[in-house]
Amino acid sequence: MKPKIHPEYKLGNVHCACGNTFEVYSTLGDQRIDICNQCHPFFSGKQKLVDTAGRIEKFQRKYGKKAAQ
Repeated sequence: MKPKIHPEYKLGNVHCACGNTFEVYSTLGDQRIDICNQCHPFFSGKQKLVDTAGRIEKFQRKYGKKAAQ
């Protein structure tokens, strides 16, 4: 391997929006993220459905009656 071409890894803290913090080695150092393994629906098993524009209700009104018939 060639010397002096690889990035320098340093210990950094990762802070999630849910409040979880953990340490990782990375080239960036400290990081702030939106979703981690504690709050992601795939890993936690809890799905959070955020419907800001009423899209779910609009879909059910449009296609709900066709599925029932």
